Amino acid sequence: MEVFCSLSWTHSISPRLHIPHPFSVGETNRFRVICSAAQSQKANQMTVSVTGATGFIGTRLVQRLHADNHNVCVLTRSKSKAETIFPVKNFPGIVIAEEAGWKDCIEGSNAVVNLAGMPISTRWSPEIKKEIKESRIRVTSKVVDLINSSPQGVRPTVLVSATAVGYYGTSETQVFNENSPSGNDYLAEVCREWEGTALKVDKDVRLALIRIGVVLGKDGGALDIFTFAAKMIPLFMMFAGGPLGSGQQWFSWIHLDDIVNLIYEALSNPSYKGVINGTAPNPVRLSEMCNQLGNVLGRPSWLPVPDFALKAVLGEGASVVLEGQKVVPAKAKELGFPFKYPYVKDALKSILS
Repeated sequence: MEVFCSLSWTHSISPRLHIPHPFSVGETNRFRVICSAAQSQKANQMTVSVTGATGFIGTRLVQRLHADNHNVCVLTRSKSKAETIFPVKNFPGIVIAEEAGWKDCIEGSNAVVNLAGMPISTRWSPEIKKEIKESRIRVTSKVVDLINSSPQGVRPTVLVSATAVGYYGTSETQVFNENSPSGNDYLAEVCREWEGTALKVDKDVRLALIRIGVVLGKDGGALDIFTFAAKMIPLFMMFAGGPLGSGQQWFSWIHLDDIVNLIYEALSNPSYKGVINGTAPNPVRLSEMCNQLGNVLGRPSWLPVPDFALKAVLGEGASVVLEGQKVVPAKAKELGFPFKYPYVKDALKSILS
């Protein structure tokens, strides 16, 4: 039940109507507290526009925002797909807008979350590599232009824009934090241009760039891993799961709940600005990840997947899995962000139990 309360209760409701006070003094004070809480909740209510809302992270974020009674505008290129994921009977009040309607949504929002981009978990051809980059640059550029052109007073004050730990390149020995330099491979190039586009937003808009690692979460009751590592699951279920390549490469991961909570916090907390690594505080070697996954699934983890087999499936993209990087969330820890799943064993158990 929604209660709107603009005035405290008095004996005289209007100049034309006088009734006895129905509450005792204690009850009146309690009513005022309830009204104050309702007003506070209204004041804290956000209107958030989200690109990439039908993706793995975006879907969960929209669910969380809606559950907390925030207004959500889903910015999509496929209204029919969005309506399937967010049916009106389950998500009353959510606005679904195709590109022609993005301007009105953004101008009416307090904040924008930009998660759009073609998935990279496929074999890379020159055409696919071009689309991986352009899909991110195109949407980010459109969002930034719409924010910058919004009139003062109705423009969003916050942009939370996704990027990726691919920014750092790969290494088996280095530890990367938010101050580390960019790498020199293809994904590092994509991330630099992606972030550079977001950085064009006007300076009066608070910008949080979330460099996201490998996201572990549940999708339809199964483990869904936001990158190439999803290829491991069928192998484990056939009793053949094991490390990909040497197993010594680093695996910088984060639980789906934690990345959604991190984005959610960045929407309302003014301390969340600049680059923030969206990874758990305890990255692991891929061999440990496979051992923990095998233990949770009740499957052995003894047969490694050779490099050539992974390259046959993923081509150049296999380098992301075969080389990896150790990324730590120094900024999130400095801000006191409470990770729900700091250890991969607990994250996998929560997903697959």
